[in-house]
Amino acid sequence: MPLRPEDTLRPLTLANGDTVQLHALTALPALGLGDVSRLPVSLRIVLESLLRHVDDRRVTEDHVRQLAAWQPRATRSDEIPFVVARIVLQDFTGVPLLCDLAAMRDAAVRFGQPARVVEPLVPVDLVVDHSVQVDHFREADALDLNMRLEFQRNAERYRFIKWGMQAFANVRVVPPGVGIVHQVNLESLARGVVRHGDVLLPDSLVGTDSHTTMINALGVVAWGVGGIEAEAGMLGQPVSFLTPDVVGVHLRGRLKPGATATDLVLVITERLRRFGVVGQFVEFFGEGAASLTLPDRATLANMAPEYGATMGFFPPDEVTAEYLAATGRTDDEVDAFRRYFQAQQLFGMPQAGQIDYTRELEIDLDEVVPSVAGPKRPQDRIALADLAPAFTALLAAPVGAGGYGRAEAVAPTPPSAAATVPPLADGDVLIAAITSCTNTSNPSVMLAAGLLARHAVARGLKVAPHIKTSLAPGSRVVTDYLERAGLLAPLEALGFRVVAYGCTTCIGNAGPLDAEIEATIKAHDLVCASVLSGNRNFEARIHPALRANFLMSPPLVVAFALAGRVTTDLTREPLGTDSAGQPVWLSEVWPSPDELAAALRAVADPAAYRRLYAPGATVPPLWAGIAAPTGERYGWEPSTYIARPPFLDDMPLTPAPMTELRGARALALFGDSITTDHISPAGSIAPDSPAGTWLQTQGVVPAAFNSYGSRRGQHEVMLRGTFANVRLRNLAVPPDAQGRAVEGGFACHQPEGVVASLYEVAMAYQRAGTPTVIFAGTEYGTGSSRDWAAKGTRLLGVRAVIARSFERIHRANLVGMGVLPLQFTGLDSIETLQLHGDESFDLPGVEEGLTPGQMVTLVIHRPDGRRQAVALRLRVDTPMEAEYLRHGGILPCVLRELVG
Repeated sequence: MPLRPEDTLRPLTLANGDTVQLHALTALPALGLGDVSRLPVSLRIVLESLLRHVDDRRVTEDHVRQLAAWQPRATRSDEIPFVVARIVLQDFTGVPLLCDLAAMRDAAVRFGQPARVVEPLVPVDLVVDHSVQVDHFREADALDLNMRLEFQRNAERYRFIKWGMQAFANVRVVPPGVGIVHQVNLESLARGVVRHGDVLLPDSLVGTDSHTTMINALGVVAWGVGGIEAEAGMLGQPVSFLTPDVVGVHLRGRLKPGATATDLVLVITERLRRFGVVGQFVEFFGEGAASLTLPDRATLANMAPEYGATMGFFPPDEVTAEYLAATGRTDDEVDAFRRYFQAQQLFGMPQAGQIDYTRELEIDLDEVVPSVAGPKRPQDRIALADLAPAFTALLAAPVGAGGYGRAEAVAPTPPSAAATVPPLADGDVLIAAITSCTNTSNPSVMLAAGLLARHAVARGLKVAPHIKTSLAPGSRVVTDYLERAGLLAPLEALGFRVVAYGCTTCIGNAGPLDAEIEATIKAHDLVCASVLSGNRNFEARIHPALRANFLMSPPLVVAFALAGRVTTDLTREPLGTDSAGQPVWLSEVWPSPDELAAALRAVADPAAYRRLYAPGATVPPLWAGIAAPTGERYGWEPSTYIARPPFLDDMPLTPAPMTELRGARALALFGDSITTDHISPAGSIAPDSPAGTWLQTQGVVPAAFNSYGSRRGQHEVMLRGTFANVRLRNLAVPPDAQGRAVEGGFACHQPEGVVASLYEVAMAYQRAGTPTVIFAGTEYGTGSSRDWAAKGTRLLGVRAVIARSFERIHRANLVGMGVLPLQFTGLDSIETLQLHGDESFDLPGVEEGLTPGQMVTLVIHRPDGRRQAVALRLRVDTPMEAEYLRHGGILPCVLRELVG
């Protein structure tokens, strides 16, 4: 008998007397599928989804048997078609996704089908959280002023989002001003288990933000994907991925007083990046993992993209159930959660030896010390005591080695007679931001920041007025408990006023610095700093003028704002001088464990979560006042924010054969750790950039440019903004007259060797019918899950990206847009092959069809006539990905299935 979903259904009685059913993993031995009790917990939850959806079409019995028989160290070649329970979006990624869905409806009508054939089949939550910017920060009404500016700048986008709410039945929207998507997901959207009729199932999702992994702390299997993958999931396609290796991280001991969850996650990010977990599941276990609070676990899970993993998963246990109760979930929901996972034998933190993992890594919590990370990557951890000498060393280190190439530090610049800002020097802190879902969801570090501020204010300390300070809580719950603890006022006294409930400085929405400060930085080529409690500090992400950006815990952000410089050694030097002229040391104002514990007990209040997330409490008047169009199809009125994307224009019902790739040119040669911020910036738009020039031709003045992130619904902007990061270095562009590497979005047109903007060069190649490729080093595409990093690459005419290694999400996004991801083998690289950008390239045979992991040949034609053949591996991991490439991408593939 073939395996059927009903074969594994078993009854479960809840505390309220209801009897429900579940697809029991314990039924597998009797069905001849073996004992799965030693499989990693995360894989068993995925296996439950396969059991529930087996239909011999999308999910087959072979899929079930392959995963049930998972071996820790086997070769990975099997595909898992994972059907998720729901999907979560944020607005930077959600708006272009809605544009794609609206364009698919137009295309469906063109093929004679009703528009409604394109409709999400699973619940979708879109949290509007990325559009607010820190323009006002020390004013008493900064929050209101920033929100009013947000609605002015984004009125067109918000009308479009409200159209989407009524056009698509399964799309819910959490309006601006409620919180960051991941914290809202953790505190409210996630229910632990989901009930479909009388069947109980575990919550699972994918999200269009890489930090979707934060929900792994609740025992929820989830990760970030690009918008194009999410669209396929919405429309009934399984999320297809290669059966993963699972790395078990054994946490031992307990955190010492003074060490925070932020310090721990920086240690874990450093260790796991070095260990190598890209594309793998990470599952935490052991007594140390069990000792962590749920918010501490969420801090570790959130930064899975920074350490490279698909997930940073914590199995569900009593700590998880208690958090659900503490955040306002009902007694029946918490009971169903606990009983479901107990019945599945998945409840409780595994201990050493209980689970079979591919590899294990041991980390002692009691060895964690206060730390920061930077100045350019989150995995570059520096112990707090080492920050000052490390920064000084980086100033002198060569640019090629990650430094700033400075022979000596610049002394404080003397102010002019009319100056309104103090002298500035290398290492000065100019932005201090308590921001980002990673830390603002964690009451322990937020209360610690408030307690440190209270002690500092009591000693008479102040933050210099030229430092841009901000507090952007991840939800309104944070403000509520800070107020009840009496800690909001001291934070405000130091300049940390609530500026927004959304993703601000960490995403690049730090807002402008004082014009005189920016001019001074530029005139003296200063390396000034930001300090933030975020998860990313990539080049030019926080602010284009600040070249050093350090991640740290919220209390350390307050401490460095008080000190004013990252070259102050807070372990050996005072923060400042009190009102009595005495030095104030960090140890004197740091909260004690008992003080912090008392504050945590005092603010615990499940009713606050229920009150602040009640439906009527989440609709601000500004949102309610937006009028939006109605109907099943969007009207696409002329707009510099929203336009119908071109990816389905003139699409035939049958996919055309793939074309050969011959005579290609290298559009760019890049080094290691090229991030999606480098590829598709989210920050400010320069007036003289291709995107800025286009906006001005449309009548938009520079003051109204907004950001790249806010204009992701307009492909003309995003196409011109691809590879526009001001710190990007294209190795194919010759050095400047002083012999320095050229920074910015430039390329060199061959064979003439003319340097112009990368956009202009790409368009010239397209007009000539010349295909292009991109070369890169290791970790290509780290960072945010920006589908526009792949969409923009495709629209520039790039046929293939050839790199030493790829990050998971961006590799999948390239496939989803029909761009070939190809990987060097052995020791081959840009350097060893001595590529300069003046070569031409062939990829013979790719037009004949592709299979996962196949070897292809790159033929290099050098200007002197020499010819060289190089073996590359196609980084297409599953048959479904090969099918997407055959169709030219996910969107045409899914649309053809819907209308065929």
